[in-house]
Amino acid sequence: QVQLVESGGGLMQAGDSLRLSCAASGGAFSSGTMGWFRQAPGKERAFVAAIRWSGSTSYYGDSVKGRFTISRDNAKKMVFLQMNSLKVDDTAVYYCAYDLGYAIWSWKSYNYWGQGTQVTVSS
Repeated sequence: QVQLVESGGGLMQAGDSLRLSCAASGGAFSSGTMGWFRQAPGKERAFVAAIRWSGSTSYYGDSVKGRFTISRDNAKKMVFLQMNSLKVDDTAVYYCAYDLGYAIWSWKSYNYWGQGTQVTVSS
């Protein structure tokens, strides 16, 4: 079955950079969408970025546009989230998600989820 495993979270300072990784297994991953979402305590899960397994278009939430970059390695079935200029407001659990279709923005549309990785940014 499809499994997603995130890694790379940690305790950072404002202004730092961090790269998250998501290793996908149990599927072909030749189509569909990979997304990154985050959830801070007491807040709803929020869209961060997404990319399709085919094509070059990527999508970003307004709060991370220009600071975060999503990328993928099809051969290794991995997706990455490069996070630059981290802010305290970026503190959250970050989740990798996979949708078999064309979901982008809504977390409710994604079929599979990883367990999440904590990112904490201090001032």
